Order: sequence, then C-alpha cells, then structure tokens
Amino acid sequence: MALVKIDGTMVSESIEHADTFLKKLTGIMLRKNMGGALIFDMGYNAYDGIHMLFVLIPIDVLFLDSDRKIVDLRSNLRPWTGSAFPRSRFRYVIELPAGTVERTALKAGDGLTW
Repeated sequence: MALVKIDGTMVSESIEHADTFLKKLTGIMLRKNMGGALIFDMGYNAYDGIHMLFVLIPIDVLFLDSDRKIVDLRSNLRPWTGSAFPRSRFRYVIELPAGTVERTALKAGDGLTW
C-alpha cells in the first residue's frame, strides 16, 4: 500500500498501520529510521497531541479528519523536543520522514488516500 495525495502525488510508497495498543503507544519511539509512513487511526475525532520523547529521528506529522483531509501539519519535529498539538480535532495521525511535507508540497486541506 502507498500514501497518495488526491492529485496523484506519491507521498510514501510504503505505509505501516499502528493498529494495536502497543503500536499506538510506541509509534516510532527508539527507531533509528523510518521506512515510510506510520498511520494511526484514533477511531474517533480526537483532540490530542503527539510527543517526541524517545523519538530518535526528526519527523513530519499530519493530522487528518475522518474524510482523510489534512486539518493541520508539522514539519521537521526534532527528537526529544516536547509535543505537537493540532489546531482542531482529527481522526488520523500520520508520521513521516522529515522533509516529506516540503518535498510533496503537502498543506492543510489536501486529501490523502491509502
């Protein structure tokens, strides 16, 4: 599976789902690299954030609504530097290698498919 913008732009050729409690709890903590996108489905419209504790690499983060449209994003979050909270509720969180947002020109309002 791949992560693709509605306009056809490839965002990530590989995706991984954080589909268990343990995967949701740990995310990319203690990983030294990312192979692609890590997608979290919160199962409801959440208003929460992510933290960078025990994250060893910089990442980009997307927050999407239930229609899979980006409601907020953060670029180049640095390891061990606190947390990121979106401006509105979200259903999905996608963690990506740093630089992906800039490389693919992602912005709020863009739709994604996977």
